[in-house]
Parts: sequence; C-alpha cells; structure tokens
Amino acid sequence: MKHFESPLFTVDSALFTVHEGQLQVLAVRRAINPYQGSWALPGGYVDMNLDSNVEDTALRKLKDKTGIHPAYLEQLQTFSGTERDPRGFSVTLAYYALIGYQDAKTYIDTVSEATWLPVKQLSEYQLAFDHEEIVSIAVERLRQKALYSMVPVFCLSEQFTVAELKSTIEAIIDKPIQRKTLIRRIEASSMFEAVEEKVQTGRRPATQYRLKEGADIHHFERNLS
Repeated sequence: MKHFESPLFTVDSALFTVHEGQLQVLAVRRAINPYQGSWALPGGYVDMNLDSNVEDTALRKLKDKTGIHPAYLEQLQTFSGTERDPRGFSVTLAYYALIGYQDAKTYIDTVSEATWLPVKQLSEYQLAFDHEEIVSIAVERLRQKALYSMVPVFCLSEQFTVAELKSTIEAIIDKPIQRKTLIRRIEASSMFEAVEEKVQTGRRPATQYRLKEGADIHHFERNLS
C-alpha cells in the first residue's frame, strides 16, 4: 500500500464583536515560528484526547488563547493549499463567532498578546498565514446573515436596548437602518423578551430586551433595506 503524508490540519476562528461603533475581530500575537510576532486568528491543532469534534477544538483554542467562550459559533469554510503555511501543505477549518465586547487575555505561552482589531483597519496589521483572507470572507458571511436574521444580537451584552441593537447591526452591515423596521423585526422574530429594568438613555427610560431561553434564530424572507 502506498504511503501518503498527512497535511497539517488546524481549526481557526474569526471572533467578532462591536466596540466603539466598529466591527472588530480578535487577534493573537504569535510567540512562536512560523510568523513569530505577527497577528493571527486564535486556533490550533485538533487534540484527539480532548476534542470530540472540530467545534470542540475551536472552542478550546479560543478559551486557551484568549479566555473567551463565544455566544455564537458557526462553521465558515475550509482553506487549504501549499502556499498558506511555510511548513508544507496545510488545511484549516475556519469558524466565525460572535460575542459581546470583553477584554481578552492570553492564557498560553504560544501567544504573547490578544487584542481586538478594527476590521476596517485590518490591512494595517501583519496577519500570519492567509488569516486576512479568512477574516474578509467571514465578514462578508456575517454581513449577509445580519441582513436576514437577528444574529447580530450575539455581539451585545445579555441585556440591550433597541438603540444598541440598531447601532450594532449598522456597524456590521456598514449602512444605516430604520428604527421602525428593526422594532418590527424584534416583534416578528419572537426571540426576545422585555426586562423590567429600564435604562436612562435620553429624556425617557429605554426598554431593555434579552434573548428568550432556548430561542432559535429567526430568519426573514427579505433582507434589511
């Protein structure tokens, strides 16, 4: 039987949040070669002793490298080739994930720093491998999904106002939306419930919402316009 060498196989995650009005992605600075000192998406190899599937790998690597467990995680696509890693033919299964903003810290010696990078300024940073391409494709997927679903809610804290959800969606799709349209979508989705505690954001206290326990993501027939 002919012997075939196995390619390098990793799992990487593009983790997004909205902070200071901007869509941002989490990056870690590599402390090892290849690309030592460059920024990269948090990820790594599958550990068959720890991971029952590749989603477990994605979640474990996010926790190990940044201390973050995402509120939302979805498989993006597979990237492969001979040019993406100087060590040889490599394959990565990429995910994209969402979370309300929180500080990130490093918990493993293979990375020296973890930070949020504004997506619009990503070209100003040196990203390892083909991770800039992965982020670009993940952003496009997220923007499309934000137009026909309520997925952007996972970039918010547990309780949020309509204004906060509106600004989050606008930061993701990079264009304004109508408040009344969003309110109709909140009501039609049946995903949310109002909480008793209100917050003072202007002349009147603003109603806060939260996801209903066990709520499924609602998909609309039409995109936001």
